[in-house]
Amino acid sequence: MKRRHLISLHDLSADKVQEILTLAAEVKAHPKQYKDTLKLKTLAMLFEKPSLRTRVTFETGMTQLGGHAIYLAQDVGLGKRESVSDIAKNLGRWVDGIMARTFAHKTVTDLAEYAGVPVINGLTDLSHPCQALADYLTIQEKFGDLKGRKIAYVGDGNNVTHSLMFGAAKLGMEIRVATPAGFEPKAEVVAMAREDAQETGAKIEIMQDPHEAVRGVDAVYTDVWASMGQESEAGDRAKIFPPYQVNSKLMAGAAPHAVFLHCLPAHRNDEVTDEVLDGPQSVILDEAENRLHAQKAVMILLMGKKKKK
Repeated sequence: MKRRHLISLHDLSADKVQEILTLAAEVKAHPKQYKDTLKLKTLAMLFEKPSLRTRVTFETGMTQLGGHAIYLAQDVGLGKRESVSDIAKNLGRWVDGIMARTFAHKTVTDLAEYAGVPVINGLTDLSHPCQALADYLTIQEKFGDLKGRKIAYVGDGNNVTHSLMFGAAKLGMEIRVATPAGFEPKAEVVAMAREDAQETGAKIEIMQDPHEAVRGVDAVYTDVWASMGQESEAGDRAKIFPPYQVNSKLMAGAAPHAVFLHCLPAHRNDEVTDEVLDGPQSVILDEAENRLHAQKAVMILLMGKKKKK
């Protein structure tokens, strides 16, 4: 993997993204075969944002691979109590890898620059690669292949959207992103994803009509309308986003076999109704479980011993 880090799916080749998904499926199917893969290895987990899925899946994953994870909460004071570079240099002397869940994307890139050990982006305001890997692993499980599959993302053009676009581009898929005007994914990210898409035949579309976006797709995806750090905007966003709610009427426009995905936590009956979230098309719990398997694959590839040729 590029520079032995996972910062963004954009950094990886198409083959490497598929390799992660293939290994994740193998690890999920045969967990005991990998129980000592990271024996005596230690992962430092840095958190600026609260977490359920990220903390539990990384910590559980390290344990199941024979290693150990250390939870470092907000009191570490990234960039406040101590500079990010100094924290990175210290951690690099003690541990075998770092996972960071931060606000600024630069915090993760700085950790990668100075730590001297693999760094995994557990979420930043710009991207969420581990989530996208779990999402595409889930879709792959449901349909058996990914190339040519269609996914619609409806809602705010946020960090999850960015990583979904990069993933779709690397995997040769079609992704349609429908957002209100002014809430589109970052233009530079769209440009980068479309550049990636040229190599695989993928298609990236940005639009405003959610019904056009979901027409005939294999998967429908949404996320909260106001992400962590945007709480002050929640009231205003609640007036703008209702037309983008994923409900049974919107889901009816997708293919009959379509699945529904959400990275969670969900704000029930805001961006998605209970009927959809708990309905037969929902794969949100499979998706949440697959965070564990996808991240185990990433940690094996980054922190495991290289196999001799």
